[in-house]
Amino acid sequence: MNSVRLTSMSAIFSAAACFWLADRAEASKWGCEVLLCASSSDPSWRGVPACHPPMHRLISAMGRWGFSWPTCPEAGTDRPGYEAYEDCPAGWTVGSNNQDHSGRQGDICVQVRNTCPSGFAARDGCEQIVTMSRPLRENPYYFDIRHDDGNFTRHWFNLRK
Repeated sequence: MNSVRLTSMSAIFSAAACFWLADRAEASKWGCEVLLCASSSDPSWRGVPACHPPMHRLISAMGRWGFSWPTCPEAGTDRPGYEAYEDCPAGWTVGSNNQDHSGRQGDICVQVRNTCPSGFAARDGCEQIVTMSRPLRENPYYFDIRHDDGNFTRHWFNLRK
């Protein structure tokens, strides 16, 4: 390979690396903006006008093919977690209305109640299964932000405009 061709190829790879690094730096900056807004001490990022542009950009980008959540490596966080449902109330267990068991989160809460008259055991067939819809979280997304001592704080947020 001649030296002119090698120099040209080197210049092309250097230019591509610069664009790639610039894109990564921009994505990291955006990811950190999203993290700061999502974990805002204000009840919601919507109450912080400076958060509107990065969060609206995120919401818009989520609908595009190939979307990848912007991250903030400087903060030691990755993509956020997502939990659609609240915990079931005490005394209830998580169940599912989904008969095909396709791996969706349990969408109902289930409780088995003993309706037997005094002196009869539940094994005598007088158990009642009661269900209720599992409550949806108002803020289903979360970031776990690690502290220097190894503990973390979970910050819940939503993406409704």
